[in-house]
Amino acid sequence: MQRLAQRPQSVTDLAAELPISRPAVSQHLRVLKRACLVTDRPVGTRRIYEVDRDGLAALRRELDQLWGATLDNFKRIAEQAEQEQS
Repeated sequence: MQRLAQRPQSVTDLAAELPISRPAVSQHLRVLKRACLVTDRPVGTRRIYEVDRDGLAALRRELDQLWGATLDNFKRIAEQAEQEQS
């Protein structure tokens, strides 16, 4: 994802920069595409992948919500433990 955030790239371009095979890169991109985190478009015989900004924003909102709930829960447990010690 970091590499695609810098600029759109093909599977071949991505694989050239990574210590994994082109088929492995393709599999990862397929998963990211299903998760709506990347999009692709045809350019000649290649497909160019880029970050799906809307999908990434949706994931960010979900993580922020999860993190907020986790912090609220931690605060509640810490306050409860403090009260029990008093």
